Amino acid sequence: MSDPLIVIPARMAAMRLPGKPMADIGGQPMIVQVWNRAIESGIGPVIVATDAPEIAEAVIGAGGQAVMTRADHPSGSDRIHEAVENHDPDGRHDIIVNVQGDLPTIDPRIIAASLLPLADPSVDIATLAAVIRREEEKTASHVVKAVGSPLNPSRLRALYFTRATAPWGEGDLFHHIGLYAYRRNALRRFVSLPPSPLEMREKLEQLRALEAGMRIDITVVETVPLGVDTPEDLERARALIAAR
Repeated sequence: MSDPLIVIPARMAAMRLPGKPMADIGGQPMIVQVWNRAIESGIGPVIVATDAPEIAEAVIGAGGQAVMTRADHPSGSDRIHEAVENHDPDGRHDIIVNVQGDLPTIDPRIIAASLLPLADPSVDIATLAAVIRREEEKTASHVVKAVGSPLNPSRLRALYFTRATAPWGEGDLFHHIGLYAYRRNALRRFVSLPPSPLEMREKLEQLRALEAGMRIDITVVETVPLGVDTPEDLERARALIAAR
């Protein structure tokens, strides 16, 4: 039996939208809205991993749990690993779900769907993707494409992730969604590895796992959640929350 733990990494030093975890959305800081969605997924307890006291105070004030981490982590994966080891030193939680802290309108059902590939013991890491519907996204470098071998209509075995338009030819292209469910030992191994050549070239951290021979499987979901990176995104998120 698995015992998942959801971890939401959050820091204040966003370049395009400074202080965004504390931006008000529907009367709550964005980080609290993300915490709400994670709780609603119903898959396990939720903690927020942060280096900012104001983020921790907001989460605790809403009834959540926060774990303080170092400020110098190079990635969210490193931050969640430190938080997990501090929060659960005895290793009770064997699956760690990394939900990004800028997804205040994410459907809780797709958080739960990220766990499905881990029913296969050969899978190290599970993640999500959705079919690209808008033509302009097929060639956009900011839209990361997941390239995988179909295992069934709703699951792929990941072969590569890229900012290029891939694969070539007729057929669907898949927009990768940066939410990950790690086996605990896979997360530990991942953060111990140095950045890999393709990771550095594509600026995609998940390629480190593939280059190290780790298996990543993908659950295909219907929609891509709104990531809040700009003031325009923030206004869209506010409208979506107001309409709930």
